Amino acid sequence: MKAVIAIDSFKGSLSTFEAGKAVSEGIKSVYPEAETVILPVADGGEGTSSVLAAASGAKEVEIEVCDPLLRRIKAKYYISGDKAIMEMAAAAGLPLLSESERDPLKTSTYGVGEMIKDALSKGCRKIIMGIGGSATNDGGTGMLKALGFCFLREDSGPIGDGAGGLKELYEIKTDGVIKELGSCEFTVACDVENPLCGENGASRVFGIQKGATKDKAAEMDKWMEKYAMITKNVIPSADPMLPGSGAAGGLGFALTAYLGAELKKGINIVLKETEAEKHIKDADIVITGEGRLDSQSVMGKVPAGVAAEAKKAGKPVIAFAGCIGDGAEACNSCGINAFFPILRKVCTLPEAMDNSNAYNNLKATVSQVFKLIKDVGKLK
Repeated sequence: MKAVIAIDSFKGSLSTFEAGKAVSEGIKSVYPEAETVILPVADGGEGTSSVLAAASGAKEVEIEVCDPLLRRIKAKYYISGDKAIMEMAAAAGLPLLSESERDPLKTSTYGVGEMIKDALSKGCRKIIMGIGGSATNDGGTGMLKALGFCFLREDSGPIGDGAGGLKELYEIKTDGVIKELGSCEFTVACDVENPLCGENGASRVFGIQKGATKDKAAEMDKWMEKYAMITKNVIPSADPMLPGSGAAGGLGFALTAYLGAELKKGINIVLKETEAEKHIKDADIVITGEGRLDSQSVMGKVPAGVAAEAKKAGKPVIAFAGCIGDGAEACNSCGINAFFPILRKVCTLPEAMDNSNAYNNLKATVSQVFKLIKDVGKLK
């Protein structure tokens, strides 16, 4: 029996690598001779770059960049041949700030541009970037500044940093752009479909969690709309309504409009890079899951992406989760044959999320499910 295990991290509890190992041990406790193939997975958020790096054998690179408030920090990304794999959150992520420091009027993506610039200097021409978990709402202007784009006020001085700088924007110049960008290919892991502006745009939907008030989020949306219009004067093909352009505070827009990036579901990028199709094709069963399964799990998340790949090959899919939320039954319609929560007794949240407890609960639940499978003779 061959099982392919492609299970997301249980955030704050188990990494995708740990979850995969627990599932493998649970299966082997019932089927000792089983072949288990663990495919670490992610959907574009935190941990995506390490998953992709593990799949390609990429080497780690550590450099000094600006954090969201332009303080110097260490950030990591990975290189494999002419390919760089990175996460915007390494330089401009929300976890880099304390709650009191969150302020999208000031936070910048400049450090993201520094990572790209460093990768270019090392000969990389293919960039894969995850853009989940941002602390910013600057429309990606910080990143573009680091790459040589010039954003000016009406008096020809440079605009300020963060979303506040967009209020001052009058003109964009491209004379000083790094020439190597012209030969680069950007692929972006993006798990949201919000446009740049409007009711469903970057500012109104995500601005508040980054520290803005409701009124300030509405103002930022107006500045973002102006930014989009001025961009179209320079790049007529720029599309602020493109699904995903509002991701990471408008970084999705900057990447597509200025750098020609292609936005893709993070899980689809990961499945391609890990050659999931090849492994799933001759599997007997596929295992997936995440920390919480609910109605959102079918919207570009790991379980739905894995299930879709498995269903193309006609394989059964079982999912495991730390907990089950409202609407999880939607997972059945997207190709997951059955799903199971792993909690075995009433406990506190810290107890449930304890690494050792979660690992043992996942392993034990998998073991019981596969004991049933074996006893009813569904798998050899």
